[in-house]
Amino acid sequence: MRKIVLGTRGSKLGLIQTGLVGKVLKEKFPDIRVETKVITTKGDVNSSPIPLDTIGKAWFTDEIEQELMAKTIDIAVHSLKDVPTDIHEGSIVLPVLKRDDPRDVLVSKHGLTLEKLPQGAIVGTDSSRRKAQLLAKRPDLRVESIRGNVDTRLRKLREENYDAIVIAAAGLARLSLLDVVTEFFDIRTFVPAPGQATLAAQARTDDTEILSLLSALQNASTTMETEAERAFVERIGGGCKSPVGACARASGDLLEVFGMFADETGGKIRWDSDAGTASGAREIGQRLADRLLSSEA
Repeated sequence: MRKIVLGTRGSKLGLIQTGLVGKVLKEKFPDIRVETKVITTKGDVNSSPIPLDTIGKAWFTDEIEQELMAKTIDIAVHSLKDVPTDIHEGSIVLPVLKRDDPRDVLVSKHGLTLEKLPQGAIVGTDSSRRKAQLLAKRPDLRVESIRGNVDTRLRKLREENYDAIVIAAAGLARLSLLDVVTEFFDIRTFVPAPGQATLAAQARTDDTEILSLLSALQNASTTMETEAERAFVERIGGGCKSPVGACARASGDLLEVFGMFADETGGKIRWDSDAGTASGAREIGQRLADRLLSSEA
């Protein structure tokens, strides 16, 4: 019986997500044995109030990737939104399983929607992308840093001076916490992070056996959607520290991509969309990025 070691962060959500990948692996390949290795990343131990999407580093993936390349694990399991486009040479990142709900949601202390929050309400997020879109809709809001895992952020909302927080629907769903959601944001007007709600498996390119196993875990629609989103980010600039969002939706042979891009201050923000055949996912993402970049001038 072949042993497969999955590497992951030790958060509750990270373990649940890795368990989903391991479960499907064992269902499809009964002759393998799956083990999980917990790896602490800098994002797990650094609590500095720096917006995570402005750091330009693989804050939640570096240490896991290093163990993959050192061959102490066979597969690194990530949230795709945390994986930079410039991954370690000799590795490949594959979206696996069917994507969950990619939307961002508002969780407010008193059950109010974004429109109904009081003047000057405090909204917690560590994402410059979310901050830019929040302030575009409600310039009067005070958007302040909030760090920690999902449970920690929900506790801070209850106990501290936040009126609401913005968080990913998928994380709440995987933790069976969707009942706390006050409002689901439309992906057209509040664009999620590229790869949001998608699980990613990273493997070494020379490990053909593992790559063969992972190919059986891929979902065609999810693969096309995330290909377009990551192509959008690459074209904008993989290390870009400006707020960037992209979300693609596949329907049969058609693919529609929604994108947003702002300057580093979040003060000038642009939204746009593009569509085409799903087989041209990468080209659609690149074309949309080019149009948003040209509108910056």
